[in-house]
Amino acid sequence: MKQSLEIFNRLVDELLADEAKSPVAEYVPTPDLYTRLDLKLQKEGISAVELEHALKDLVFTTPRTGTNAFFNQLFGGRQDKAILGDLLAVILNNSMATYKAAGPQTGVEKTVLREICNMIGWDENSDGTLAPGGSMTNFMGMLMARDAFNETTRYKGVHQKMTVYTSMESHYSTPKNAAFAGIGRDNVRKIATDTKGRMDMAALRAAIEADIAEGLHPILINCTAGTTVLAAFDNLEEASAIAKEFDLWLHVDGAYCGSVLFSNQYKHLIKGVENVDSFTVNAHKMLGTPLSCSLIVVKDKKHLHTSFSNDASYLYQTDHDEFNLGKTSIQCGRRNDALKLWVLWKSVGTNGIAQIVEKEFELADTGRNYVRNHPDYTDYSIDDTVAVCFNYKGIPATEICTLLYQHSKLLVGYGSFREDQFIRLVTINATNENEDILQFFKTLESFVAENENLFSKTA
Repeated sequence: MKQSLEIFNRLVDELLADEAKSPVAEYVPTPDLYTRLDLKLQKEGISAVELEHALKDLVFTTPRTGTNAFFNQLFGGRQDKAILGDLLAVILNNSMATYKAAGPQTGVEKTVLREICNMIGWDENSDGTLAPGGSMTNFMGMLMARDAFNETTRYKGVHQKMTVYTSMESHYSTPKNAAFAGIGRDNVRKIATDTKGRMDMAALRAAIEADIAEGLHPILINCTAGTTVLAAFDNLEEASAIAKEFDLWLHVDGAYCGSVLFSNQYKHLIKGVENVDSFTVNAHKMLGTPLSCSLIVVKDKKHLHTSFSNDASYLYQTDHDEFNLGKTSIQCGRRNDALKLWVLWKSVGTNGIAQIVEKEFELADTGRNYVRNHPDYTDYSIDDTVAVCFNYKGIPATEICTLLYQHSKLLVGYGSFREDQFIRLVTINATNENEDILQFFKTLESFVAENENLFSKTA
């Protein structure tokens, strides 16, 4: 173990030093992957020196998600205290299913979930759990909605035609989850949005009424707190009124931007969240913890037990079920993802986490202001988000993003809304400064100026 930790420390030291000079890793084209890197496995082992060499080559060519040049996904940067928590979780290697295997680490998870429920405004009857990613926590929300509609489903299977409702701009996991849940992809109603990417509540109501008239069974409204492209927030107050009227489960996918819950300045974007049935948030997005750290909380904890509890005498042998967290989880053995968030939260406090969230909005404002004040840019952004959406000099967004990546300049993605396609700059790395956002645009502009021959002649 000591030798392995020494290798780890050397690799990390060298990586951090190299990142300061080269924030984007060497691009390795997929046809060259297995010749450029030593990825083969062999019958006999290799020496520690050979292993370290192979690891260094691999590490140094892996996309650098923690630098000030990574804007490609809905995560980025490094919160060092969260990394400390994750490293400890790896060394401890507890399974969070039982108190016998996890001990006080179950208290860590329960404390984090309790505080989030408190911030939403829920009482002691609420609770939650963690799962590996927003797709899975959204799936859990759908399963609880299904079982709340008809509790016999978990025993007899789906035998009613159920329907669920989500925004056209919502996460791609909703139809996939409907297939897993036995509801079916064809029974997901994708509701139109307004000009700011928010679910159209009049269209939602009309879709529900139409399905009821057809003898179908609406069970779930899936709202989004931070759509994938524009980072728009659905109106939870209006959605909760509709859910109450038709007796539907209201789930909020806050995987991307649900962490506004921590900020008094931006919590208004999820006004009405206390009226929803379930709420998800990914701390590995806005809060900067290492992947993955996905939480789901539910207003009435009985639904966690109804949908996910199952007896297993070989597993649950000691202590009260309240501390045997496998009883309310979709998994049995699972890693301790709560510790990284707890260490961060313990270190900086709730106010410190609020500052992380607010810094990201500040960075987005810097980006939007730059775009809106430079004639070579076309702005597609909406305010009060952490996404800056734009095009530069009419050049197709796909070309700019791909070439910046292939030339190891910047990692940034593109998206589309209605008829428009654009570059999507995500300011979700709170360790960046405003200067880093401005440098992004300077790098982009310089690259285009120096490589005009690479872009479409129609640009």
